[in-house]
Amino acid sequence: MRLIKLFGFVLLALTVSAAQESKPTNPSSEELPKLTLGFDIHALDTTASPCNDFFQYACGTWSKENDIPADKTTWGRFNELDERNRATLHDILEKSSQNDPKRTSTEQKFGDYYAACLDQEAINKKGLAPIQAELDRIAKLKDKSELPAEVAHLHSIGVDALFNFGSDADFKNASKVIAATDQGGLGLPDRDYYFKDDPTSQKQREQYKQHVQNMFELLGDKPEAAAKEAQTVLEIETALAKGSMNRVDRREPSNIYHKMSTAELAKLSPAFSWNKYITSVDAPEFKELNVAVPKFVENMQELIEKQPLENWKAYLRWHLVNANNPLLPSKFDEESFNFYNHIMRGQKEQEARWKRCTRFTDSALGEALGQKYVEETFGKEGKERTLKMIHALEKALESDIKGLSWMTDTTKQAALVKLAVIANKIGYPDKWRDYSTLEIVRGDALGNQQRADAFEFRRQLKKIGKDVDKMEWGMTPPTVNAYYNPVENNINFPAGILQPPFYDNKMDDAVNFGGIGAVIGHELTHGFDDEGRQFDAQGNLRDWWTPQDQKAFNERAQCIVDEYSSFVAVNDDKDPKNEVHLNGKLTLGENTADNGGLRIAYMALMDTLAGKEQPKIDGFTAEQRLFLGWGQVWCSKMRPETARQRALTDPHSPGKFRVNGVVSNMPEFQKAFSCKTGDAMVRENACHVW
Repeated sequence: MRLIKLFGFVLLALTVSAAQESKPTNPSSEELPKLTLGFDIHALDTTASPCNDFFQYACGTWSKENDIPADKTTWGRFNELDERNRATLHDILEKSSQNDPKRTSTEQKFGDYYAACLDQEAINKKGLAPIQAELDRIAKLKDKSELPAEVAHLHSIGVDALFNFGSDADFKNASKVIAATDQGGLGLPDRDYYFKDDPTSQKQREQYKQHVQNMFELLGDKPEAAAKEAQTVLEIETALAKGSMNRVDRREPSNIYHKMSTAELAKLSPAFSWNKYITSVDAPEFKELNVAVPKFVENMQELIEKQPLENWKAYLRWHLVNANNPLLPSKFDEESFNFYNHIMRGQKEQEARWKRCTRFTDSALGEALGQKYVEETFGKEGKERTLKMIHALEKALESDIKGLSWMTDTTKQAALVKLAVIANKIGYPDKWRDYSTLEIVRGDALGNQQRADAFEFRRQLKKIGKDVDKMEWGMTPPTVNAYYNPVENNINFPAGILQPPFYDNKMDDAVNFGGIGAVIGHELTHGFDDEGRQFDAQGNLRDWWTPQDQKAFNERAQCIVDEYSSFVAVNDDKDPKNEVHLNGKLTLGENTADNGGLRIAYMALMDTLAGKEQPKIDGFTAEQRLFLGWGQVWCSKMRPETARQRALTDPHSPGKFRVNGVVSNMPEFQKAFSCKTGDAMVRENACHVW
């Protein structure tokens, strides 16, 4: 089961039989797309004007020379680095998957997990046998009073049916972990997919229903029965979506924090015995929990009363198979790929099996596999280099806050206190996770995943009532991403992102500050954006801004909302109803962080250079190279279907708008490239928060 995390401020995200153990199987050159190492001056399109379209100027030749690989929905510099990291993990896994008695216990776990996942032939031979016991459990349900225990069991093996349950920090007592329940139980990417009435959304709902029907038929149901079950699933999920909170409203912290007693929770939906559920998940004893969306729980009452048991059985069977399809016979995997990846996201071909199994292994045993990854790629010196840059960025943000004309001294002082205690977690955990109790069996792909899910589910529940472990990581070391955690007040940079093009020892400071420097600045400013600013230095949800400052901040934030809402993510000349704009409210936090992050990086670079004139490199000044470093980090292309989905669900803007949206607000950019009033990259009403 996925860990409940009510906040996530992030930057961003060949079939071989494992029985053939005599020699490793390495990816062919056709399977690894062309990869660019770091900043590339040849990626520029110098025929374009940087003042009219800086994204085209910074990335035009890269875009011309790089097609989206058939097995990808997007392709960009993030993806290039992710592919390099995955190739490194693949080498580790190929060696560890050999059934060698000299392997360590840790290598045995992630090696055998990978080997079992890779053996599609063995998975096909087993058919439905690995999942049959779970199907039988659902079939044997006698009445709806047994639903709580069954849902609890499914949650424990990674099936997110009906709702989510886990643990999280208490927003108003951030040092403690409490139980938490949240909305969930949907098969489409977002609650709005069940209600939008544009032609594409209507068509996708019909395609989804057909997909669910196809899955039921693969389970052995006759077409007529499968069609009826698919309609039932859509009806139940639509009802769940009706009680769900939309993504924009979820960005307001107080909207998803409702501390209640277990007795109060039980009263919200007495048709579902919460006491039975809590007992069945075997959580530590607790009397209070956060009910993120009470309306969702209340909505469950009518839904459970209305829908007969047979309908709930169909719904649970669907979510069981949907959660496990990658490790079921290939026909299930192919059907799932066709809907979720091909139809919904435009992906042309399924990724090679080794790529997916590498990703699954990283997800299931990330800190075991990550330990080997760090040994080969990062080391202690990587932490030291990154910390030095972080300190430069923190100093720049401190200077920026002190100089803000719109913030009162009272709030400035509180902001500086918060900035001073932001903790920096770099590369990898100081203490690695212990997987010794997790059983991994060679040749049992589905069983391994279910045991891994159960291990993680129990690990999260055991935290309830304990102190928050601020040294724990929410990402694995090879991940190409970063995040700020508001209730812990720390920034987290996995080793996976601390490599070219974000950071390169061979590059000048300007390019590095434009890459990883702006990313660091991005994460730091998350502590002071429209969500993060509502948490104090200790991570508690508390109003520490004066009303005057709140008003001034909101006015500047609205400028960013309006700017990004004007950007068109998906054009449709044939049917304007299908045109999709970015949602400026959904993307506000990330856009504010992008704008603030690059400005802070610019300040830090100027402070580092200390006024010393720098020689031009490749014909560009240090200031220009900083902006080019930023632009090239976001060189990317996206399939239209994916662009549509991300515009509806992703709090991050596409690469083009992350580049142009930011530089058009910066006088420093306009000065660096001698842009003039009237140029596209010179906004008449520039937005400026940090």
